[in-house]
Amino acid sequence: MADWKDVIVSPDTTLGEAIAKVDSAGLQVALVLAADTSLLGILTDGNIRRAILAGKDLQVPVSTVMNVRPTTVTASTPRDEMLALMRRKVLHHLPVVDDAGRIVGLVTLDEIIGASHRPNWVVLMAGGLGTRLQPLTDDCPKPLLEVGGKPILETILESFAEQGFKQIFLSVNYKAEMIRNHFGSGDRWGVQVEYLHEGPRLGTAGALSLLPKRPTAPVVVMNGDLLTRPNFENILQFHLAQGAVATMVVREYDFQVPYGVVRLNGTRIESIEEKPVQKFFVNAGIYVLSPEALEYLPAGTCFDMPVLFEHLVAAGKTVAAYPLREYWLDIGRLDDFERAQREWVKDKA
Repeated sequence: MADWKDVIVSPDTTLGEAIAKVDSAGLQVALVLAADTSLLGILTDGNIRRAILAGKDLQVPVSTVMNVRPTTVTASTPRDEMLALMRRKVLHHLPVVDDAGRIVGLVTLDEIIGASHRPNWVVLMAGGLGTRLQPLTDDCPKPLLEVGGKPILETILESFAEQGFKQIFLSVNYKAEMIRNHFGSGDRWGVQVEYLHEGPRLGTAGALSLLPKRPTAPVVVMNGDLLTRPNFENILQFHLAQGAVATMVVREYDFQVPYGVVRLNGTRIESIEEKPVQKFFVNAGIYVLSPEALEYLPAGTCFDMPVLFEHLVAAGKTVAAYPLREYWLDIGRLDDFERAQREWVKDKA
């Protein structure tokens, strides 16, 4: 936690004095405390800028311009929950209070991101045409379609950011500039976003050949049209524990045969099973690839991820499957998109 004691002010401290304390401490916030150390409010750069724009005199008490309803957490709040809260509310500071509302600490966005930084790159495939979602995708690329009031790809990127992944590559093609304009450099989410621009379409794996250099840690690859909530740390740990060169995340898919299935031995009936349910594991569109796996990618050639896995299996490499139990939905068709609008917010709650 940051040294919050350096930014304590009283409610009658002048705005000018509070600004000086904010600037000298370098934390970009002041904590306004009562005599019993209970938190009365906070003063941020935004509060200061709004006060100055409103023509406030620097001699006014800080209590007249502070945020009197700051978002707070307790010391027992998990750090990943703190980060998720800061992302959701676009906060850079979280005062930490006890049960009586007394200040016991301060968490900053820079501190918590640094604490959870992971070396693994993330590649999000966002170049698809989305033809099955027309006419919705006539003027908007599929990853920017909104579910729950937010673009699908932004939800995905935020999930990675909240779990400490800092280096994000977006593979783009169709309406690439719209995606570039939305995400920019990634500063808003505390990540670095770079773009892999496909000229000719390169499939679900070929774009990885556009990475600027060989990664030093396993890379997480994910389709940019998925709504899901996996713990990516668990997937990475599984990948390493298996000694795998490549891991495919899979999910169970049930299919009920609408008829009675007749099992034969030659022309003789051995059994009849009425409308049986068949269970399969299917590709969930999330992968972990060790740097070695990328050597099997042809440069600048359309190449799909299942083909890469087939090549690795044929080469005798260890290829693993990670079963996903969390919510998962591929936004591939109009009915899937409509289903997501119904389910996603409910599931998130």
